[in-house]
Amino acid sequence: MERFDLAVVGGSVVVPYTGVVRCDVGIRNGRVVALAERIPAEAAAEVVDARGKWVFPGAVDSHFHLGIYRGLAEDASSETRSALAGGVTSILSYFRTGHHYLNRSGPYREIFPEVLSAVEGNAYTDYGFHIAIMTELQLDEVGWLVDSGVTSFKYYMFYKGLNLTADSTRASEYTMADNYDLGHLFLLMERVSEQVRRRTEGRISLSLHCEHAELLRVFIERVRRAGLSGLEAYHRARPPLSERLSLAEAVVLADATRCPINLLHLSSREVMEAAVKAKREYPHLDIRLEVTVHHLALTYATAGGVRGKVNPPIRTEEDREALWEAVLSGDVDTVVSDHACCFEEEKGEDLWRALPGFGGTALLYPYLISEGMLRRGLSPARVAELASANSARAFGLYPRKGTLTPGADADLAVVDLEREQEVHPELLLSAQDFTPFEGMRLRGWPVYTIRGGQVVFANGQIRGGPTGRYLRRPLRLEEQGR
Repeated sequence: MERFDLAVVGGSVVVPYTGVVRCDVGIRNGRVVALAERIPAEAAAEVVDARGKWVFPGAVDSHFHLGIYRGLAEDASSETRSALAGGVTSILSYFRTGHHYLNRSGPYREIFPEVLSAVEGNAYTDYGFHIAIMTELQLDEVGWLVDSGVTSFKYYMFYKGLNLTADSTRASEYTMADNYDLGHLFLLMERVSEQVRRRTEGRISLSLHCEHAELLRVFIERVRRAGLSGLEAYHRARPPLSERLSLAEAVVLADATRCPINLLHLSSREVMEAAVKAKREYPHLDIRLEVTVHHLALTYATAGGVRGKVNPPIRTEEDREALWEAVLSGDVDTVVSDHACCFEEEKGEDLWRALPGFGGTALLYPYLISEGMLRRGLSPARVAELASANSARAFGLYPRKGTLTPGADADLAVVDLEREQEVHPELLLSAQDFTPFEGMRLRGWPVYTIRGGQVVFANGQIRGGPTGRYLRRPLRLEEQGR
C-alpha cells in the first residue's frame, strides 16, 4: 500500500485549465504525489476530511505590499497569517527604495539581502518579491536581481514630477531618485528585455502602475479648489483618463523594446477597454491584465469613506460592472488583493493626507467564489486560474505553484461553499483594525489551508509557526525540496 504524509479525501478537486475531479489527494514530502479515486485512511499519517467541500490550489496573491507602512518583519508575520485565512499560500510582494518601506535608497546588492533577512522566519506563506528599479545605478542591478530569483520588476508611472502629498513633498524626495521619468522607464524596459533574451526559463516582466503624473496634478488641484471631499472627490482627482493616457505611453515603449508587461489594478471601464485594445493591436507583445478584489467589490459610495482611499481610486458602480464583464469574458488574467496593511489612525479624516491602501488578501478566494462562482457563474477552474494558476504562470512559479497535479507543491485551500460569513476585521486575522469590506456577506470560505503538505489554517485558527520559504524564481520542479 502506498503511504502518504497527508491525504485530503472526499472532496471535489479543482484543476486549473481542466475542471473539477472528484478524487482524493495524496501528499508526501510536501508535494502532491497522487490523485486517486480513493485513499484509505490507514494509508496516511494525517487525513483531512473534505467531503462536501471543494479543493482549490492554494492561491498565489501576486500583488502584495509587505512592510510599506510597518516594519518588514512584523508586517510579514501578521499579514501572511491573514493570507492563510483566504486560502493564499504564496505571495509576491512589491518592494522599492525611497519613502516608506526602509525609507532609504542605494544599491539592491546591499538592500535586498536586508529585505530577505527581515522576512525570513516571519512569513506563514511562501513569498517572493517584485523589485522597483528607482535609480540609474539600480538599472545595472537588473541582471543581478534575476540571478537572485527576482523575475519581475515595477515602474510607478505617477511618481514622475508629481507633487505627491498635501505637505508638498516632491516626487524626487519621495523616490530618492533624480531622473524617474519616461527615459528611465525606457532604459528599464531595455534591461528587462535584455534579460528576456538571455534567459531560457521562466517569464521575466515589468509591472506598471498606470496613472499620469501631469494629469493628476491638474485634476487634484481642480478638485481641491472646488472643495470636494470623500472618495468621489478622490475618483475625480485621479480620473480614468489619467490611467488610459499612462497606459498608452507604457504600451508604446513596450512595443519599442519588446518588453513583457503586466498592467496592474485596472480600475475602470475606460482603462480596461484601452488595455484589451492594446492586446489586440499589439498581438506580438506579452501583456497581462490584473484587477483587484477591491475594484471588483467596492464603489466610492460603499468603501467606507476615507478608509477606502487607494491608488488608483475606487470608482463607480458602472466601472465595477465593466471590470466584472472583463473577468467573465476572459480578458482579465489575474485577480489579486494589492494588500497593504494600514491602520485607521493613519487614514484619519483628511482625504488628502490619509495613507492610501488597505488589506484584502483574506478575501481573495471568498470573494471570487461568492460573487464570481456562485452569483455570476464563473467556473471553479476559472476561479482557480484567476486566483492561483495565472499568477503562478506569469511570475515564474508554475507548475510548482498554481495547480494540484502530481509534482506540484502541496498547497491547497479546502473550501466550504455553504459557509456564509459577514466580513469584519477580526475574521481576516490581519493587524489592520478596519476593513472597507466590513458588513459584506460572502459564501464560500476556506476551512483548511494547506501549505507544503502541512495544515496551516483550520476552522479560523492558524496552526504552526512561520515556516514560509523564499521563492527563488523561476521555481523549478527539482529544486527547493522540503
